[in-house]
Amino acid sequence: MYSVFRTIFNEEHEMFRQSIKDFIAKEITPYNAEWEKNKMVSRESWKKLGENGFLCLQAPEEFGGMGLDDFRYNAIFVEELGLSGCSGPAIGYPLHSDIVFPYVLHYGTAEAKKKYIPGMVSGDLISAVAMTEPGAGSDLQAIRTTAEDKGDHYLINGSKTFITNGYLCDLVVIAAKTDPKLGAKGISLFIVDSKMEGFSKGVPFEKVGLHAQDTCELFFEDVKVPKENLLGKEGAGFTYLMTELAQERLIVGLAALALGESAFLSTIDYVKQRKAFGKSISEFQNTRFKLAEMGAKLEQGRIYADQLVMMHNAKKVDSAMASSAKYLLTELQCEVSDECVQLHGGYGYMWEYPVARAFADARVQRIYAGTNEIMKELITRKLLKD
Repeated sequence: MYSVFRTIFNEEHEMFRQSIKDFIAKEITPYNAEWEKNKMVSRESWKKLGENGFLCLQAPEEFGGMGLDDFRYNAIFVEELGLSGCSGPAIGYPLHSDIVFPYVLHYGTAEAKKKYIPGMVSGDLISAVAMTEPGAGSDLQAIRTTAEDKGDHYLINGSKTFITNGYLCDLVVIAAKTDPKLGAKGISLFIVDSKMEGFSKGVPFEKVGLHAQDTCELFFEDVKVPKENLLGKEGAGFTYLMTELAQERLIVGLAALALGESAFLSTIDYVKQRKAFGKSISEFQNTRFKLAEMGAKLEQGRIYADQLVMMHNAKKVDSAMASSAKYLLTELQCEVSDECVQLHGGYGYMWEYPVARAFADARVQRIYAGTNEIMKELITRKLLKD
């Protein structure tokens, strides 16, 4: 959209972008309406993504991956999914590759990596991350799911809710308390396989938006998890979460910006075609001013996001910076989608129009991956510390 301002991508990046565009046009956009009715994308779409090398881009070649040590490719993948306007896929696919996969890669045992990464790369294994609980929300230290050391395995009991990719997932990275008395220092992370006895899933939730995204509850009743499925060290889970959440929140911000741009571009097309009082509504000053306001803010957001992508490539994005990105860009997405509905008038409230779905899909972005109120708290902690 604002290619004149974009200097962070080279020719290889743009070739990758075009391959993503072509894939989305052929394998995602035509099926999105069907997936919205089914409340989830198809398993076949995951396998096709894997066959084309689009999943877990940083996975080492020894596990079937491309070994790309360049976050710009991840950013392109997220951006093009968002620009397609297919919000469900734009959230579910990157969550697998850019949010769950890093936990396995960075903290998994040799046995766990060998067992799970090849399937995550191929799309045969769909993943989720489970932190949120019915009584905990954004307060990770208040989780009640427990993992009891039984010598040769852990016994996990508890439940998780609002889990993206939850219904389709074959493996889930969960946060559980190995020592409830220690608070944050008693939290550990585990890989739980959906085939393990005692692991069950609820039915997909009836959500306001993101209808093509399977979100559900997960239940753990005396689930035996082998010791090699512990991620990193026991009791270090909270530290790992705080480390990896920076990328998660940056990913959410990048998706939010692209989805906002998608709604904006479709609205530009609409106002050019829509007639009122004998002329195109794009000729009215209010319409033109609203478009100018949104365009300027999106342009600003894009320059900001590109800078963060490069900083993240250099491992320089900290928790507060990622929180700022998540907060600012999801707020912008909601603002833009609301203004776009208004410019559509009554038609903007009709589900058949993409802008209506964009409006419904946008709202949750300010809630998950840590509410925007939590983001403000994290930003303020750094300000006061400095």
